[in-house]
Amino acid sequence: MRTSTSGRVGQYAALLAYLVFLAFPFLWLVSTAFKSPRELGSLHPTWIPRDPTLDNFRQAFDEQPLLRAAGNSLLAALAAAVIAVLIATPLAYVMARRRTRLAKAATGWVVVSQAFPLVLVIIPLFLVLKNLRLINSLVGLVMVYVVWALPFALWMLVGYVRAVPTELEEAAAVDGAGRLRTLVSVTAPLLAPGIVATALFAFITAWNEFFFALVLLKTADKQTLPVVLTHFIGAEGVADLGPLAAAAFLATLPSLVIFAVIQRRITGGMLTGAVKS
Repeated sequence: MRTSTSGRVGQYAALLAYLVFLAFPFLWLVSTAFKSPRELGSLHPTWIPRDPTLDNFRQAFDEQPLLRAAGNSLLAALAAAVIAVLIATPLAYVMARRRTRLAKAATGWVVVSQAFPLVLVIIPLFLVLKNLRLINSLVGLVMVYVVWALPFALWMLVGYVRAVPTELEEAAAVDGAGRLRTLVSVTAPLLAPGIVATALFAFITAWNEFFFALVLLKTADKQTLPVVLTHFIGAEGVADLGPLAAAAFLATLPSLVIFAVIQRRITGGMLTGAVKS
């Protein structure tokens, strides 16, 4: 009994330490965003600002086109998430249900492709987009985001599809439903939590992505929010800390809000109501 209690206490302590480790950067970012320049230069920083101010937020919007950049990021992230899910869902169904060598090879490609560094793929992608005349274009950036998110989206959805009992599809086939009707009317509704989770992953990945946007977007009117955040760092590497923290804090809010809104659907039972009583 004592050993079990000690083990649980140790687990909770480790979990608490991990949560503190994850929360520390964000809490420090929020604290910095509301500090005055005098307090930011203090040799004895504090967690809670002594004299909270919104000047950093006003200065951030005055110095950089944050709203336009956020609009570009939102457009690219939403488009990439929707397209990736639309492509990955039927492909994942085929890969999960067809246990052929081709399906196994595709699954292996999905796993291996995640190990490719960004630097390795940026040159071929740049040349392809250049030939298509999509450099400095949000359309080209969305294409890159879809290609980059698709392997992991497939890997996620394959697991969800395999968790759906084949008996449900067999029952639909007995009732006269074809493959497409079965996928749309039977399997897809049961995959809703997985589809939402996959779309969230693709959205957050595209929203936070920096390297591709930096290389492919040239003009200021097309740049996304992560790229614009670098403009708060001067030529000599000195950061305008207050406005940078304020802008970075605003940039993290969409991901947090979206996750908070749909996290119940993600953690909900995938097969709730699937089995007839």
